[in-house]
Amino acid sequence: MMPGNDTGATAKSACGVDTQMALPNLRRLSYYNSPGDIDMTDKMRIMTSRPLNAETPIERLRSWVTANDVFFDRNQGEIPETPVSLETYRLAVEGEVQKPLSLTFGEILQMPKEIVSNTLECSGNSRSLLETKARGNPWTIGGVGNAVYGGVWLRDILEMAGLTETARHVAFEGMDKGMGKSGITFVRSIPIEKAMDSTLLAYEMNGEPLPIKHGFPLRGLALGWTGANCVKWLNRIDVLDKPFEGFFMDNVYRIFQKGQDPKEGEVVTALSLKAIITQPLKEAQLGPGKVTVLGAAYAGEDRVKQVEVSFDGGQSWSQAQFLGPDEPYAWRQWQYVWEVSQPGEYLIMARATDQTGRQQPMNAAWNVQGYGNNGVREHAVQVKIVR
Repeated sequence: MMPGNDTGATAKSACGVDTQMALPNLRRLSYYNSPGDIDMTDKMRIMTSRPLNAETPIERLRSWVTANDVFFDRNQGEIPETPVSLETYRLAVEGEVQKPLSLTFGEILQMPKEIVSNTLECSGNSRSLLETKARGNPWTIGGVGNAVYGGVWLRDILEMAGLTETARHVAFEGMDKGMGKSGITFVRSIPIEKAMDSTLLAYEMNGEPLPIKHGFPLRGLALGWTGANCVKWLNRIDVLDKPFEGFFMDNVYRIFQKGQDPKEGEVVTALSLKAIITQPLKEAQLGPGKVTVLGAAYAGEDRVKQVEVSFDGGQSWSQAQFLGPDEPYAWRQWQYVWEVSQPGEYLIMARATDQTGRQQPMNAAWNVQGYGNNGVREHAVQVKIVR
C-alpha cells in the first residue's frame, strides 16, 4: 500500500495497489542511532536561499513516501510568491501540432486521471561525495525523494492537439522567473518517445494539491528521469522538430569533461542505478550485537532486482531484504540486520543490481558538473563499534 492523502480515501494505481492511504504524522517520530536518540525534525539543509536549494534530512529518507514538506528543493529561479489563480490559468500547447490548445485547469481535471509513484532525484545529488571536486551545489544524498503523483498523461493532451509528421521533441516552460541580469527562462525538452510513453502532468503530490514550491498547479514529470527534466509551474508546451536550444539544454545538464564543449556532452536523462544508506549515519558509534542497516535503491526507468551490503571493504557481500511496495519508477526500501561482535571501525557499503543484470559501479565516473554520482565507495558509511 502506498501512503497518500489524509482523508482515508483510496485509489488504485496501474499496478493495482492502494495509492492514497493516509500519511502518518511523521513530525512526532524519533529515530534511534547508537546510545541516545535523534529526534526526527523537518530541518532541511539549505545550500542557497535564492534560488532555494535544500536537501531532505537523511532520517526522512527512511520511508517509502517522502513527505511534501521535506521533499528536496531544487530551483534555478524564484519560486512564485502566490499561487496562480486556477480560474485564469491556461496551459498552452503549440508548435508541431495540428490544433493548438489553450486548456483551463478545469478541463485538465476532467481528463482521465492516473496515479503513479515516482522517485525524483536532482541531477547533482551526491556531488559533494566525489573525491575530486565538481561544480555546483554540494548535495550529499538528500537530493532525492519518492512521492505518489496524480495527474494526466501528456500523451492524452498531445493526441488532442494532433502531432505533425515532424514532431520530434517536446519542450516545457514554467511560470518561474529567471534570476540575475540575464533572467534566463528555464526551458527543457524531451524526446517525443518519452513524452508519449511515460510522462505525467502532475497536479497532486502525496494526495494533496501540488505544493507551490513543487510546481503548483502543474508539473511535467518524465518518470524515472532526473528533476531537471521535470519542469515546475508548467504553463506552456511546445512541440518541436528538434531539441530545444538554450542555456539549460546546451550548457548544463550534460555530461562533459574539462576542455570539452558542453554541447558535445550527453544529455542528463534517466536516474543512475544507485543504493544509498540511510541508517546508521556516518561516524555513528554503535554497540555490539544486532545493527539494523536501512537504505533505499533506485534505477530510474528500470527496476531494482537486489541490494547487497558489505562490511569488509567489498571482499564479501550479503543480500539485503526489501521493504514495502515495488512500483515502476519508484525506489525500493531495504534493510539488513548486521550481527557484529568485535569493536572497531567498519565501512558499510551497499550496491544495487537491476533486472537487466546491470550492477552499480564501485566508483563514480567523474564529470565537470558532478552529475550522476552512483559510486558504491562514494556512498559508503563509516561507523564505529564500541563496547
